[in-house]
Amino acid sequence: MTGRHRGTRRAAWAAVVVLGITGGSVLGSGAAQADNGIDKLSAQQIADRSRDALLSAHSLHLSARGELGEDTPPMTLELTLDRDGNCNGSVDLGHSQGSVRIVKRGDDVWVKPDANFWKNQVPGGGSAFAAILNGRYMKGSADDPRLRDVANGCDLDTFRKLISDNAENDRGTLNKGHRTTLDGAPVVPVTRVRDDRTVTTYVAATGKPYPLKITVQGRGADAVVGFSAFDKPVPTTTPPPDQTYDISALLGRTSSPV
Repeated sequence: MTGRHRGTRRAAWAAVVVLGITGGSVLGSGAAQADNGIDKLSAQQIADRSRDALLSAHSLHLSARGELGEDTPPMTLELTLDRDGNCNGSVDLGHSQGSVRIVKRGDDVWVKPDANFWKNQVPGGGSAFAAILNGRYMKGSADDPRLRDVANGCDLDTFRKLISDNAENDRGTLNKGHRTTLDGAPVVPVTRVRDDRTVTTYVAATGKPYPLKITVQGRGADAVVGFSAFDKPVPTTTPPPDQTYDISALLGRTSSPV
């Protein structure tokens, strides 16, 4: 089942790759509040404040789509996650390569690949697994080696650590744009150009200075990342027992860890 895990991991970490490109100034929210005065700050100060605002979040919704270059297909990710390791959402590998629904609550993880995922990511055996599942979720423990990558990707602390680790990654030219609006919200764009890529972060000019959107373009990349629903709870609904299938019963306890 290594093909299945490789595909799941690639999709689940697509957003992480995008975040790594930004070099620190990332993420967004949208509630209109009082002016926060960032348009009077330097580009670096805005980037620093947006990073600090992100690190203070307890939960958020991540939306990512596009191509990151290196011959990767366009991917789409929609995921709501929090610091407690809860998450709910989906990833799509693009070009009809398959999609996966993911739910994590506490120590339990539910994963539901679609038919295209089984066909393309597990050639030679995927159809059998799809037939057994018959539209149900695979369920397992977050510490199961076969689900570890999914579980880690569902933890907001993983993203926060990534941002902290890249806090000093400030190579390239950083510029501040003029205050404008994005979907009706006032923002200040901050653009960094490095390694033939342009990363633009639209930072909220009201309330906490969360960026609302990031765009990445150049050197084969054309991607958009958005963040919203800061400090909103992750949906608590989990798949009922009659819609789940134990992963060990499906794959066998001797399946190779990934």
